[in-house]
Amino acid sequence: MSDPQPSHKKQRVKDLVRMAIFLGIGFFFIYWFLLKLDPEQKTAIWNSFREANYWWVALAMGCCLLSHFVRALRWRLLFQSMNLSPTVNHTFGSVVIAYMGNLAFPRAGEVMRCATLRTSEGIPIEKSLGTVVTERIIDLLAFGIIVLIGLVVMLGKAKDWLYDTLSEKFNHLPNMAMIIGALVVLALLAFVLYKLLWKRLLRFKPFAKVDELVRGMVVGVKSVFHMGRKNSLLFVLYSVAIYLLYILGGLIIFHAFGETSWLGLRAAFVVYLFGTVGMTFSQGGIGVYPALVMMGLTDIYGISTAVGTACGWMLWGSQQAAVIAVGAAYMIYFSMRKKRRERE
Repeated sequence: MSDPQPSHKKQRVKDLVRMAIFLGIGFFFIYWFLLKLDPEQKTAIWNSFREANYWWVALAMGCCLLSHFVRALRWRLLFQSMNLSPTVNHTFGSVVIAYMGNLAFPRAGEVMRCATLRTSEGIPIEKSLGTVVTERIIDLLAFGIIVLIGLVVMLGKAKDWLYDTLSEKFNHLPNMAMIIGALVVLALLAFVLYKLLWKRLLRFKPFAKVDELVRGMVVGVKSVFHMGRKNSLLFVLYSVAIYLLYILGGLIIFHAFGETSWLGLRAAFVVYLFGTVGMTFSQGGIGVYPALVMMGLTDIYGISTAVGTACGWMLWGSQQAAVIAVGAAYMIYFSMRKKRRERE
């Protein structure tokens, strides 16, 4: 019988290397950005933090926690389809702990929230992980839809900025009708190739893995519509609410600074897109998230670098502060609950 210990150690080393890489990217962006600032700009950034209205920051933190609460309600629906009914308190605590865990290790939070629910509700980890995979697949598809909507309906300064930025790299840009026509042609071509060649391509391992991933995504999405009409509708409504709360958090932070208080929902949507991209490039978005938010505010809306930087860090920091404070409290709560059950 093979010893599982070496494999476990190998996985831990991979996790540490992955964490180091993602943290390294984040700290590099912080260092690179600070290197570009002169003393006057650093002073202006500090003054922006000092002059910010922290009542709005507290409200943004509440908005962040509310989005996690709605996510917990949505997660419960997936358990109910398996005839399991974890409490709202425990699912919310597990979700917040997951976000806190992801700040330390990539995707460690997903395992942590499943483990927490096992100790508090007795739900097997494999069942929880199945629901988490379904959630992530749906979130990925939802974000893709949001990006497409953003590119299609984005108006005003954001659209002008995107067009001007691309124009600097390309001498001639096609109009929207040409872009849509090209996408339709590519979609039809992909469908034809799929029907004619896909079975042959499945003989090759990379294509087989892609096929397995796509089929898993389809199964995950379909499972939502097997929960019954009421729960399926609730799942969709909760998903919409989660993303609206993310965008609302940016809108609230705008009011913390005088220079950004005039920005509206459209700017908050753009900032959400920029920030979400930043979350994928570094551990917990550190360094990259605030930098991309600042770039969106300064390049598109003409906000000063100092206020744009302060706004980006405030938006990112308020989210993490809320998660760490409530997540730590829930870790203590779950630990005490576990000890109490062991004594009984």
